[in-house]
Amino acid sequence: MPHKESSADTAEKLRIDKWLWAARFFKTRALAADAVESGKVLVNDARVKPAKALAVGDRLDIRVGQYQYEIEVLGLSGKRGPAPEAQQLYCESDESRSRRETIAAQNKLLPLPHFKGRPTKRDRREIERLNEKLG
Repeated sequence: MPHKESSADTAEKLRIDKWLWAARFFKTRALAADAVESGKVLVNDARVKPAKALAVGDRLDIRVGQYQYEIEVLGLSGKRGPAPEAQQLYCESDESRSRRETIAAQNKLLPLPHFKGRPTKRDRREIERLNEKLG
């Protein structure tokens, strides 16, 4: 007779892509799976696949855009709920939180770009020159 997983087994482990979606780091499971697959999410400092079983106590490094989260898994949930419930699933390190706040403050100081339609040929050349200097 094949072994069926009991509810206790499923409560202890959960797919990482499903957990990232339930914890509201990504808007869809597909985005979460892509991030895991491309190495933007590390579990205990190792690259994993989206089907990797996550357990309470695992340490995650998550890169979302220019923000980096260093978190510890406190709880498992396969259901996406309100943000306050999702925040109960993990604990972010103080260093990680302060780094993100610094980046957010720097981004607020940057002027908002003002575009008025498609760039002219002259504008495009200036953009290309700027990209060459930065790149």
